[in-house]
Amino acid sequence: MKCVIPAAGLGTRFLPVTKAQPKEMLPVYDRPTIQYVIEEAIASGVDDILIVTGKGKRSIEDHFDRSFELEESLKESGKFDLLKTVEEISNLADIYYIRQKKQKGLGDAIYCAKKHIGDEPFAVMLGDIITKSDVPCTKQLIDLSQKHDSSVIAVEKVPNEKVERYGIIGGTEVSEDVYKVDTLVEKPKVNEAPSNLAIMGRYVLYPELFDHIENTELGVGGEIQLTDAMAKLDSMHANVFNGRSYDIGNKIDWLKTSIEFALEDNESKGILLDYIQEMMK
Repeated sequence: MKCVIPAAGLGTRFLPVTKAQPKEMLPVYDRPTIQYVIEEAIASGVDDILIVTGKGKRSIEDHFDRSFELEESLKESGKFDLLKTVEEISNLADIYYIRQKKQKGLGDAIYCAKKHIGDEPFAVMLGDIITKSDVPCTKQLIDLSQKHDSSVIAVEKVPNEKVERYGIIGGTEVSEDVYKVDTLVEKPKVNEAPSNLAIMGRYVLYPELFDHIENTELGVGGEIQLTDAMAKLDSMHANVFNGRSYDIGNKIDWLKTSIEFALEDNESKGILLDYIQEMMK
């Protein structure tokens, strides 16, 4: 299966740090956010990845490319562990790039992948969402898509105060944590939302979606919304994600995630806890 990672957004909520740096390259502890996403794709059996970029996103390409000068320097200084890490990054998967030339919404960003995808189902993974689970989130969706022969999206329950931030689904539960979707609404008012099940940035979609995107009018924010196009699909299921997701969409959530990941590292945990306790005094 092929995978599309939209990473063309301007990252305005992180300004000024994202003025010259993609938000997808912001480090979460010891690696850029988008690397976690690609590692999930690979763990799900996906090794053909298209990243939809925009102006100012060249550092994403550079990160996953070979760096001969750096590799030679690490070799000469005997830093072979670091050399192995750097080489592994450039050998993760077959990664391709295409530019979204104008910011016209997530639906338009996905449409940029039409020629690369062809006529097969494909995964979509947002570049600023990290997930953790025993079975990778995207693998859960791939398995469910094959079982029901339909598009599948990952959802999670959110508190009422967060409903207006997300696309929300409504539908009928057909098995434990699996819903047959009949309604999708982009960023509804909480009193108009069909549920509190929020789309969380992982999808397996059928290629008929591209035809629906072509015929989707501008929606919330004056953009072509992926949710509006998905609402026209003949069949769709939603899977309540069995795991933990991290939305790196704002400064505080990004910082919390980086601290949490650092605390899971045996090398940094003790030092960081001591520092936090000292700061709290």
